[in-house]
Amino acid sequence: MRCIADASSRPATGPLVSEPPAVTLRGFRPTDLTQIIPIVEEALWERYDPSLYSSLSLEWPEGFLVAADVRDLPVGFLLGVSQVTREGRVLMFAVERDHRAQGVGSALMEEFLTRCRARGFQRATLEVRVSNATAIRFYARYGYSVVDLLRGYYSDGENGYQMARSL
Repeated sequence: MRCIADASSRPATGPLVSEPPAVTLRGFRPTDLTQIIPIVEEALWERYDPSLYSSLSLEWPEGFLVAADVRDLPVGFLLGVSQVTREGRVLMFAVERDHRAQGVGSALMEEFLTRCRARGFQRATLEVRVSNATAIRFYARYGYSVVDLLRGYYSDGENGYQMARSL
C-alpha cells in the first residue's frame, strides 16, 4: 500500500496539464494584497500581517509568483523564498476556490521549480497541513515526499508535514 504522501516514482519533469490555464503568471505587486489576503485566509486558514508579503517579496522577487485572470487580478499565488543555501522553499501557495482544478496551481508550481533550477538550487521544500490530503497528493505528483512531521506547526495547533524534493 502506498502512502498518499509518497512521491510518485518519477518526479514531474514537464507539464502535467494538457491545456494552459486561462491566467498569466507575473510577479507580485503591492496592489495584489487586496486579492491575495482573502485567498490566504480561505485556503490556508491563516492570517498574516500585510507587511509580511512585501518584505518577503524583496528577498527573492522572482520567487513570488502571481496567477492573474484576464482582468489582471490575482486568482492564485506562490510565495517562494530562499532561506537555506541552494534551497527554494514554498512559503505560501494558494489558488482561489473558483480557479482550482484548472491548471493554475500546476502552472505556478512548474514555474517555481523552473526558477529554482535557474538559480542553481538543489532542493525545494514546503510545509502542508497533515489534514490536506488534496495538497499532499498534488505535491507528490511533483516529486515531493514527506521528510518530517512538524507537531503543532500551524496557528490552530494542527500538525504539518515538511515535504521536499531534489531538483
